Amino acid sequence: MKDFLDWAKPGSPTAALAARVDPNRLPRHIAIIMDGNGRWARRRLLPRVAGHRAGVESVRSVIEASARLGLDALTLYAFSVENWKRPRGEVDTLWNLLLRYLVEELPRLHRYNIRFQAIGRLHELPQAVREGLDHATEKTAGNTGLRLNLALNYGGRTEIVDAVNRLLEQARALGPGFQVDEEILSDHLYTSGLPDPDLLIRTSGEVRISNFLLWQIAYTEIWVTPKLWPEFRADDLLEGILDYQGRERRFGGLSPQEEPAEPALVGAAVGERSDLGE
Repeated sequence: MKDFLDWAKPGSPTAALAARVDPNRLPRHIAIIMDGNGRWARRRLLPRVAGHRAGVESVRSVIEASARLGLDALTLYAFSVENWKRPRGEVDTLWNLLLRYLVEELPRLHRYNIRFQAIGRLHELPQAVREGLDHATEKTAGNTGLRLNLALNYGGRTEIVDAVNRLLEQARALGPGFQVDEEILSDHLYTSGLPDPDLLIRTSGEVRISNFLLWQIAYTEIWVTPKLWPEFRADDLLEGILDYQGRERRFGGLSPQEEPAEPALVGAAVGERSDLGE
């Protein structure tokens, strides 16, 4: 957090927002559905691919801000299993942008001690993309700061299906005594070893999950902004964090104000009520 405060220009809106953030209540893991590239381009009478190119700067800004804030993990939803339905030219442009990003941003990832990995059905990606992802993953494996996860050819349902199939293989090897619980299933997801997201951000104002991290976001706080992804910057990330810090997370329980009275007091109150009724 101190690194972020040093980075923010004194007197800037970013510095003012950062000063309001409680460094002791930062989300450990933020997940982002990066939506709105196409609409951003359409409003400017540009082809959709122009929106994807513009969105790269938002990716760069958010990753750097997350690293400087000291977050444990950041997961970006870049390409879903359903996105193959898009025009071939748009899909190819996305892969070319990704490959260029992996080459150009590798020094920056090292500078901020970021460990990169991709999650999803990566074996179905073009060979050049797989090789680029493997290279970035290998080169940053020794970094110990922010864990950056890029969700590619990803779907929440397919992730759970893949986890179940791996568990079935394990069950066949271990025999009929093998049982599955939540912890074991979580260990077989793509995000194994990471904390579940504390905060899910979606840009463009759409209020839906879009098949993203369905298991992991059971108790995640959700923040939706009308900003289109190419317009999203570090200030917007801070706004989302401030909104998160203003919420009370109960995880299915009660807030302190709603805690039931002590059993003895409850009994006394019932006794008094009984006496009044006689």
